[in-house]
Amino acid sequence: MNPAANTPPAKRPWLSRRRLLLGAGFLGVAGAVGAAYTRYFEPGWLEVSHRSVPLGPTDTAPIRILHLSDLHASSYVPLKFIAQAVQLGLAEKPDLICLTGDFITKHFARFADYAEVLKPLAAAAPVFASLGNHDGGKWAAQPRHGGYADHSEVRRCLAAAGVKVLVNQAHGITMRGRKLRLVGLGDLWAGELDAREAFRAVAEPDSSTLLLMHNPDGKDAVTDFSWQLALCGHTHGGQCKLPFFGTPFAPVRDHRYVAGLNRWRDRWIFTTRGVGNLHGVRFNCRPEVSLLTLT
Repeated sequence: MNPAANTPPAKRPWLSRRRLLLGAGFLGVAGAVGAAYTRYFEPGWLEVSHRSVPLGPTDTAPIRILHLSDLHASSYVPLKFIAQAVQLGLAEKPDLICLTGDFITKHFARFADYAEVLKPLAAAAPVFASLGNHDGGKWAAQPRHGGYADHSEVRRCLAAAGVKVLVNQAHGITMRGRKLRLVGLGDLWAGELDAREAFRAVAEPDSSTLLLMHNPDGKDAVTDFSWQLALCGHTHGGQCKLPFFGTPFAPVRDHRYVAGLNRWRDRWIFTTRGVGNLHGVRFNCRPEVSLLTLT
């Protein structure tokens, strides 16, 4: 009997080291590719989404609403990209256009150019807007946010583009033989949301009242008022949607309404993922141009 036959083969530490190095190299490459995708590809990969919302009498004509939010004009989100989102939205031939805030980040200054980018919207359909926390006010003016003390600059830009801004105001409109009421709310984080003032001129309940409300967390402030559909932004859909963890970075208390069309009590809340971003990144959460059809 050969004693060597029962001797286990000698360990080859070089093999385990090679595997370790190969694994580390693979992880490094995968990490670099993921970082490049998150920074340079997905933030510019616009998606046009379509949803139908049952709202109002069944015998009325459908109304197509283009909903854009969180354009965030900045060094990370150039006006050329916002213009692309505008053209994609207009290609859907909307009847009504609603913008729900955060037009800028920090001290954006190219407002004359910005107005030119937005003008095609008003040339195509009536355009209404609410404002967001980045557009000016006590939240934006904090040193760590670096924004304007008020939203006068943004409001002048929107007026020059033909956009009607509603801040705690209501506006009635008749479209395709159907009456709609638009109620624009001040921003929650800016401390400007005044539901009572916004609904003050709304004399009676109506079956087709749309809220323009930047932050979906504002829903709790309008519980006692009559409305059927809230159009929101603010969350960027979470901006980075992580496997197993969801949207931990979404700046809201109630994560049920981070993105998409969702039921809340007897009403609808639609939160778009928005066009722009903060810090130039998105992951598993593409920027969105939203089309809603009221049926």
